[in-house]
Amino acid sequence: MTPIELVGVLLAGLAAGTVNAIVGAGTLVTFPLLVALGVPPLTANASNTVGLVPGAVTGAWGYRRELVGSWGQVGRMAALSAVGGIAGSLLVVAAPPDTFTAVVPWLLVVAAALAAAQPRVARWVRRHAEHESGAEPATAPLSVGLALGIMATGVYGGYFGAAQGVVLISLLGIAWSTDLQRANGAKNVLAGTANVVGAVVFILGGLVDWRIAALVAVGSATGGALGARIGRRIPAPVLRAVIVVAALAAAAALWWG
Repeated sequence: MTPIELVGVLLAGLAAGTVNAIVGAGTLVTFPLLVALGVPPLTANASNTVGLVPGAVTGAWGYRRELVGSWGQVGRMAALSAVGGIAGSLLVVAAPPDTFTAVVPWLLVVAAALAAAQPRVARWVRRHAEHESGAEPATAPLSVGLALGIMATGVYGGYFGAAQGVVLISLLGIAWSTDLQRANGAKNVLAGTANVVGAVVFILGGLVDWRIAALVAVGSATGGALGARIGRRIPAPVLRAVIVVAALAAAAALWWG
């Protein structure tokens, strides 16, 4: 990569950290750029997963107050997410590279649709919360259905992970807590857990380009810390439109490249 391209990767990591703080779709910023720069999709996915770990950690830490009193349940859900994340990342390592290249364009289309639908999902979850009775927001026990849903999203997160947070916030907001902020905090922990275990598997599998991962890591850590402040200055519909277009363009490039 040229110096300008390396700076571009660093800035994409910064943008991804910021986007994850707003709509939870940071991979849709970094992955298309890496593919456009000629990085093989498998390497781009693994390196991006490792690079986004610092941003996932800072995002989860930022919501620790919202999860006071719920850490026992969140820990159990994180374990389920970890199991799914390990399974998803092992699928990437074990399957032929051509399989990942064939599947990812479809995942990009799904992720773009989820990112576009995120405002509707948030409004729907909020309406569900408003219909619940009681002065205090309800937090339900971990059900079998929610457990299976968390494991399934963990598999997706370990395999690719773009817009995983949109799915998690809807699951948690409906089946676990009507407090949207608490659900969002748990979402950050669960998505971050799948990200971390996936990164470990990719590192052990020797799939990571450490130069790319390091640049994305520095950018995502900074973006995770500054995301809320920066994000408020960017019109969310504009940012979301850019993300959707980038994801669809990347899918088209992989299909016809």
